[in-house]
Amino acid sequence: MSVPPYVPVLPARPHAAAAYRGLSGALQRRVVPLWTLSPHPGMLPGPLAGRITKEAGEAARAQPRTPGWLDAPFVDDAEAVVLADTLSPEWWEDRFLRPVTGPGRPDAQQSLALTVARRQSLPLALRVRLPGGWNDSTAPRADEVAALLGRLPAGHPADLVLDLGTVLPDRPDAGKEAVRTLDALLPLTSWGLVAVVAGGFPDPPDEFREGVRYEAPRTDWDTWHEIRHADRPYVSRLGYGDYGIHPATYVTRPSVSGGGGPPWGVLRYTTARSYHLVKVPYGRQYDDANRAAARILTGLADFRGAAASAGEAWLCDRARGAGTPGNHSTWNRAGNIQHMAFVARSLGR
Repeated sequence: MSVPPYVPVLPARPHAAAAYRGLSGALQRRVVPLWTLSPHPGMLPGPLAGRITKEAGEAARAQPRTPGWLDAPFVDDAEAVVLADTLSPEWWEDRFLRPVTGPGRPDAQQSLALTVARRQSLPLALRVRLPGGWNDSTAPRADEVAALLGRLPAGHPADLVLDLGTVLPDRPDAGKEAVRTLDALLPLTSWGLVAVVAGGFPDPPDEFREGVRYEAPRTDWDTWHEIRHADRPYVSRLGYGDYGIHPATYVTRPSVSGGGGPPWGVLRYTTARSYHLVKVPYGRQYDDANRAAARILTGLADFRGAAASAGEAWLCDRARGAGTPGNHSTWNRAGNIQHMAFVARSLGR
């Protein structure tokens, strides 16, 4: 049986697109990104259409030959109308992006995704969110999902993405919640790809200091293994997904243009059991501090070496003083490359 693809939820921003392009061709074919358009609250229709076009174009250019999904989960009713006009069914022609919708979305967004799936003969992905504990107000309702499926032609392919949102150590029942949801949703149709997505990379801690490595457990990875060990016939076909090197809340934040980020950034690294974060100051004048931060990560006992991916190669170059300190985009790109490469290979094993 073939290994299900790895599904990273990526913001439709240049640094994430560059990270996906930075993977080797073999790894790209095993990774199916779920590109997510940023929220743009309060933006007027004209500028909003321009921003949607720009972000969707980033995702499309990152996927010239391999399939990925494109989603806009944060639009309200008014924004969904602009989205439907901007990314009309014709926009999706000759692109390798597939539409996504889900229960509780504005009708204009749902109708756009359904229309694109029907006209372009593309699988429709339903992204079902389960961001917290299971109860009547947060548990996905199977009848809402069934209603969306009922708007597709009989036999039309559909994929399921169960999005758990943030899964950190303070959510020990996430695996059980996921299994209960899958039990309710999987009988609704003959799903194609089924993936469970969770965000496990933490925000930097309050006591985050330069020169000190912060380590956190890979709770999302452990949760997925817990689901895979459930006594259910479907577990062998489940795909794993995460939010890359950012917290799950990252894609919910409006994108900031023209700078505006903090005067420091984060170098991130993924190992078999942990996530590692090191603070770096922003600016060429902090080259020594930047190199020291890179050396902290390259000095890990389970650092995989420069040949593992372009992300590790960048860290090694920085540790020995080659290149420039970079900026937030550089650090995000390098971090996501190493993370996606490592996860995709781990799943293959």
